[in-house]
Amino acid sequence: MRKLLLILFLLPSLVFSQALKKTFKFSTFYIAANGNTSLADRDIYSVQDGAVLYDTVFTPFDYSLVMGIRKIKRFGYEDITKFKDGTESAYGDAASVGLSPFEYLFQVNYKRQEGVEYLDQHHFVRYVKPKWLAKVEYIKDGFADIEYFESTQRLRLNGNKKLSFNIGAVQRLAEPYGFDPLEQWQLENNYLHYTCLAIEEGYSVDVYENEYKDPDGNIVATSSDVWKEVVIPQVLENYVEKKRNELANQWQHSLVIGFDYYYYKKNFWVHSWGNLMPYHYNDGGEYSYHNFNDEEQWYDYSGGLIIGSKITKHLGLFVEGKYNKYWNREWYDFKCGINYVIF
Repeated sequence: MRKLLLILFLLPSLVFSQALKKTFKFSTFYIAANGNTSLADRDIYSVQDGAVLYDTVFTPFDYSLVMGIRKIKRFGYEDITKFKDGTESAYGDAASVGLSPFEYLFQVNYKRQEGVEYLDQHHFVRYVKPKWLAKVEYIKDGFADIEYFESTQRLRLNGNKKLSFNIGAVQRLAEPYGFDPLEQWQLENNYLHYTCLAIEEGYSVDVYENEYKDPDGNIVATSSDVWKEVVIPQVLENYVEKKRNELANQWQHSLVIGFDYYYYKKNFWVHSWGNLMPYHYNDGGEYSYHNFNDEEQWYDYSGGLIIGSKITKHLGLFVEGKYNKYWNREWYDFKCGINYVIF
């Protein structure tokens, strides 16, 4: 009886242990630091009381601190690298269909680029079968200024063929893209009433003394030119960021149609995929993107293309890239080139 109870007690942990081992088998955990020089230092000049003044704008070096774990089977055209450093351009990761049924990626990248710091993230779990696929993904790209959560469930046609099609639903959660916090401050002639906005944000203006103060009482400008050209742009940037952060994220439910094509030989390969969202459910929310698009439907889409050819023993060419357009926001990567080996 005791042995039976012991077996019943240990059995769930053994099953869980085997499942956990299978989940992480062939996965790669990586931590890396990367750095390089950024923009060159730039001298700026100004004139004050007839004297020429100059200063130097310093841009600190770029760096990235990357940590992640990935289990993604390499496509035939992808190089086998000795180490993962998080800077690889693995365009195939964005494809709807992979070579293994169960794949995932979890990556965090804290970086500084051209003097601006970002915390980028890319996570996804993808499960693909011949007749259906499901994927959950989260992307945050600070340089492209895009962040969203996405899940999709699709039926597949010709799932075992080189060219397959899919159709299903997509659910996305993101900030209310299309919302313009500055719209209420626009005048009839499309000019912006920026001084009133700044005063509402706590700034003060004394036109007689030519003193412009920030909410803490510090003088930030002593002329209207500096006020308009230097202070106001920062006021507008802070105001827009504050208003965007005050709003809750919005759900977007859409229909999706896609395809995936993969052909590989040692001397020639093509990998292409695409996703089109032609219809989006309008829930009538105040910050629904329909409100910013004249209550009309729009097209969101993404895709990628990878072509490589070893034309001769000496000559080869390649084209690789991916493109996204969501809520009228675009971000993309691409590269192309020709290699000629002399021997």
